[in-house]
Amino acid sequence: MDLPTLWYLTIGTLLIAFAMTLWERKAHAPRSRELDLWAAAYAAFAVGCVLAMNRAAFPGVVGPALTNVVMMLGYLLVLQGAAALDGKGWRPSHIACLLAAIGAAWLLAGAGWGSIFWNHVSAFPIAAISALTAFTLYRSRTAKGLRSRPIAIAVFVCHSAFYGARTFVVPVIVALYGDGMLPIVAKMTMYEAVLFSVAMPMSFLALVREEERAGLLAASRTDYLTGLNNRHGFFELGAELLRQQGTSAPHSLLAFDLDHFKTINDKYGHDAGDRVLKLFASIARETAGPDAMGVRLGGEEFAILLPNTAGQEARAVGQSVAERFAEMTARADGLGIPATVSVGLAEAGTGDVDLTELLAAADRALYRAKKMGRNRIEIAKPRKIGRAA
Repeated sequence: MDLPTLWYLTIGTLLIAFAMTLWERKAHAPRSRELDLWAAAYAAFAVGCVLAMNRAAFPGVVGPALTNVVMMLGYLLVLQGAAALDGKGWRPSHIACLLAAIGAAWLLAGAGWGSIFWNHVSAFPIAAISALTAFTLYRSRTAKGLRSRPIAIAVFVCHSAFYGARTFVVPVIVALYGDGMLPIVAKMTMYEAVLFSVAMPMSFLALVREEERAGLLAASRTDYLTGLNNRHGFFELGAELLRQQGTSAPHSLLAFDLDHFKTINDKYGHDAGDRVLKLFASIARETAGPDAMGVRLGGEEFAILLPNTAGQEARAVGQSVAERFAEMTARADGLGIPATVSVGLAEAGTGDVDLTELLAAADRALYRAKKMGRNRIEIAKPRKIGRAA
């Protein structure tokens, strides 16, 4: 392909990316700002390409200067979108100052060094901003764990490396082999531009879509009222948590049932019952600590999975939860609704743990606690709770 064809191809892919990104924002409203920034960036790139193709029509270095400023605006908008994933970004005044500095550099020095500026110097800000975009995606809390993040990072790392080579390597090659290398570099630049204008939008759309899927999956595993895991999340994530902790330490499970909860609903109303449930979930989460997994199994039934925790330590956690719950619900400045909880405790020894068996054992202990008068903790009979052979 000749150089003009590559320019037109790049413009076409950028306009398609612009349209696709604006269309995608309708399906991803929480990320509309990021998608708007990226769409604006693609539009800026397309305008920059048109300016580059017609830069000779402007007097002096105005054409190359304007092209470079518009292109840099596109790169800065891309960076803004990446930073916005975590609610960050540059101030508009800082972006304006940087663009003004680039334009001023062209007008002051570009007249005498136009070829050097166009072929080498102008590539350095592109390399720097692209590297910063890759670093922003690498540090992003939002993108962390998404399968498409390494691809997006690689796109910008490669783009930064290419323009870094244009800044520092190509001048050496031109010095050795002459200006005849510049048309070859120009064609390579446009080939790379076509690839970049395809890979960049695809990687960003993949990030947004994957984040939404991850959010939907998390929502399917979360109890809406309390914010704890639901039964589905418990059996999926709990098993994974125990696998990560290994088999060299015991694990414990606490099962909870709020005593006479139906009476609370009947006497105080369902809204008050919901407040009791949320209070219990908050107490359980705070008392058990960040390494534990809390779950609302359904209705007024809860559980806490305590990895790497022996029975006596787990018993102390269960007693603390029960005592704090009874104290805080009965306080006049709190809910003012006397409520207690029955607790069942099961401990699994070392080795593989069958979560279903562990929960069944804790449930049996919980049933015994309720049968013996409620508002107490009972421990499952010692036996190995593991995977069936």
